[in-house]
Amino acid sequence: MRSLWLLGLAGLLAALCALSVTTGSRDVGWADIAAALTGGQDNIGQAAVSLRIPRTLLAVLAGSALGLAGAVMQGVTRNPLADPGILGVNMGASLAVVIGVAWFNIASAQAYIWAAIIGAGCTAGFVYTIGSLGRGGATPLKLALAGVATSIAFASLVMAVVLPRNDIAGGIRSWQIGGVGGATFERILPVLPFLAVGMVIALLSARRLNSLALGDEMAAGLGERVALARGVSALGAILLCGATTAICGPIGFLGLIVPHLCRLLVGADYRWLLPFSALGGASLLLLADIAGRIIARPAELDVGIVTAFVGAPFFIWVVMRQRIREL
Repeated sequence: MRSLWLLGLAGLLAALCALSVTTGSRDVGWADIAAALTGGQDNIGQAAVSLRIPRTLLAVLAGSALGLAGAVMQGVTRNPLADPGILGVNMGASLAVVIGVAWFNIASAQAYIWAAIIGAGCTAGFVYTIGSLGRGGATPLKLALAGVATSIAFASLVMAVVLPRNDIAGGIRSWQIGGVGGATFERILPVLPFLAVGMVIALLSARRLNSLALGDEMAAGLGERVALARGVSALGAILLCGATTAICGPIGFLGLIVPHLCRLLVGADYRWLLPFSALGGASLLLLADIAGRIIARPAELDVGIVTAFVGAPFFIWVVMRQRIREL
């Protein structure tokens, strides 16, 4: 049954990719799509398809990365509220990039990516440390509060860094919304190795996450090195979050929504949950991008706005529904 659900989700993603290429301010036919795939740009329709193909690819990559990272973070922290946005990881990556642009004049794609990954890693460690203080250790509530507080503080710091710099303010504010518009293959290529390594590490962490779900003492009794398991799994999530934020900006709530929906289909076994979360994240982000193009025609809404509209009520529902302290 799970295999059929996985095939169905892959089919849904393929259908959304086709819809993404054909839908926008100008609808195009299959003849224009076929011509654009062979490099043709003889009319406006073919030119539009040439722009939508890398945009679709970026949405698939970013969505799968964020969905996978959210599932891993929930497993590492055993926190049903864990998400790259809620835990402040995306905003930490954003702050690092903004500081790099404003103070160190970084301009290359590699510099953006490394800055974002370092910022994401430092923020993840900081939030987990703060959330672990006091009685009870790193409970879901304490981690969520530490993450939200850190995210708000870092957002204020981003504004403080950007405000005196009118030369970069416009571009930074647009990037902070989170979106996949303007994607090109040249922009996507530098981030592919980081996403590939992050996805491999995350997918190979399934057995470790299943052990961690039993509790630290039980996992240690089964021969699992708990600290190493958490560290390696978190590294995969940090690479995915940092690389995605560098190229798309911070996109919130996707890593929270997707793993919860996938658990309804496949349960809590991470051997199935992780690939489902990757496909589900790609499908949801692509659907959000398509919806943003349709709702605001002939303009468009960035995916960061669409996911926020969907994710905020979902977050409230999870908070009200989840009375357990850990997964």
